[in-house]
Amino acid sequence: MESKAQQSTSRFDVIKWLVVFVLIAVGVVGNQYFSAESVLYRALGLVALALVAAFVALQTDRGRRFATLLKEARVEIRKVVWPTRPELIQTTAIVVVFVLVVALILWGMDSFIGFLVQGFIG
Repeated sequence: MESKAQQSTSRFDVIKWLVVFVLIAVGVVGNQYFSAESVLYRALGLVALALVAAFVALQTDRGRRFATLLKEARVEIRKVVWPTRPELIQTTAIVVVFVLVVALILWGMDSFIGFLVQGFIG
């Protein structure tokens, strides 16, 4: 019984995804067809089609799982402890100084190896 429910759900999901792709294609073709119209009107039309396509996509099993993923990611982002401005500036300064020191070391090694090669070649 459960496999029949999965098959019918997946069959309808395929139809829903086809509708999404048709809406996207209509947006692309319509944008080219109405290229003489104002950019504002075309952009509003594309946004409307995108919203309808997103709504249809969210009705599928994958769409629902994606929406759940976004909700869970939002919860996890709220748990992150973000650095304060002084911590951010201090860390950035340390990284910049370290990069400069490594760049100077690499420049020195490159110059030394170039000097040795020039000495051998003549």
